Amino acid sequence: MLENAEGRIAVSTWSLHRTLGVTFPHDLDSNQIGPREETYGPGSARLIDLPRLLKSHWISRIEICSFHLPSRDAGYIAELRDALEGAGVRLQTLLIEAGDLSDPAAARRDRDWISGWVETAIALGAEHARIIAGRQRPSREALDLAAEGLNAIADRHAGAPLRLVTENWLDLLSAPEAVHTLLDKTQGRIGLNGDFGNWSGPGKYDELASIFPRAELCHAKAGFADGALEADDYGRCIDVAEAAGYTGPYTLIFDAKAPDEWAGINAERTFVLDQLAARAAA
Repeated sequence: MLENAEGRIAVSTWSLHRTLGVTFPHDLDSNQIGPREETYGPGSARLIDLPRLLKSHWISRIEICSFHLPSRDAGYIAELRDALEGAGVRLQTLLIEAGDLSDPAAARRDRDWISGWVETAIALGAEHARIIAGRQRPSREALDLAAEGLNAIADRHAGAPLRLVTENWLDLLSAPEAVHTLLDKTQGRIGLNGDFGNWSGPGKYDELASIFPRAELCHAKAGFADGALEADDYGRCIDVAEAAGYTGPYTLIFDAKAPDEWAGINAERTFVLDQLAARAAA
């Protein structure tokens, strides 16, 4: 269990993609960083500025999307790690944002490509690396192939000072049964990052309740309507996680059009902390 409620708050760089502006697209046939693209405009801050900015908003945990990393060179990695340590911000997770371990045509290539990014996560001092399990429909063959790839990556990095996790995301892990099957097949080598925003529909809360007893991390995405946080849904998701015994960090995910990114992040942070305080007082 983390030491206090404030220590349970993290932010993903995805929540600040407009602040960063630029991305560096992935080529799974190469370990090189792709050319800089102003995907969301020129941006107003660099990735290396975010630890200081987050700390000014009382947030001391960050998750970095791999496509936000402008370089994997040792010098830049050391500079970014110094910026994190200097600001007192922990790199909770490197989110490896490509690959399909469930695709027979690409699984071996993607296994090697993802393993290279795990090495980058280790060099950065990340506590976790999140791996996409797969994008194929959850057939027995696809789940077996994804589990084989995840186990191979875990074996390759056995003894590394970080935890590998996957997420209830994309077609392969679009239902609780597939999540449980895959985690069972990896026999504890792979943890779960549960995500509030990846599932929807009338069964969403029951489905989240099914997987959150196994969650070690959480992407806590709130919906916003006309700039206002959708409190009923967000509160119920947090209640589901807490009732399932979840004690890990809540990584704030924001991508609504309004309010602006920092306002949205701060609204989510305040809501989560108020919700946790109310539960502690009950």
